[in-house]
Amino acid sequence: MRAGRVLGALLPLALLATGCGIRATDVVEVGDPAFVDVAPGREQSTLLYFVSSSSANRLMPVVRPNEVPWEGGSRLAPPESGQALVLLFEGPNKNEVATGLRTELPYVRAKVHIELGPTGVRVRVNAPVTGLSGTARRQLICTAAQARTADRGEAVTVTGTDGVIGPARCSV
Repeated sequence: MRAGRVLGALLPLALLATGCGIRATDVVEVGDPAFVDVAPGREQSTLLYFVSSSSANRLMPVVRPNEVPWEGGSRLAPPESGQALVLLFEGPNKNEVATGLRTELPYVRAKVHIELGPTGVRVRVNAPVTGLSGTARRQLICTAAQARTADRGEAVTVTGTDGVIGPARCSV
């Protein structure tokens, strides 16, 4: 009788030790991380890249609706060429700052021209660009690539009042 109790007590331990027949495996590689487009169509929004305060210089995409005021309210309108970079140089709005976003670009009332050429996106801006930090350059490159082509992989060259940066591709 005592042997039955000992056996009854040891049986669950034996089952636990065997792992119910599940064998250990190595890590299985399945590919790159998932990619998700976060922006609705360009007719309805502008995609800007700001810096997350919680992560060391990590860029975060921010979707802003395109609103044009008119008598009686506002309506959505397609962005003008360069609007995204003008908004980028103005920095995050109050709500974006409250969520922990910031910019490394200087505040500038920027005049910007963006065009798509055979070698990629070309940007002209009335501000110095060669002294920008690496993170500020990435903000500029990613926003310009997305604003003009909706393809962050497009090469971007930025000409400022003090020189040229790029060509570079968005690394986000």
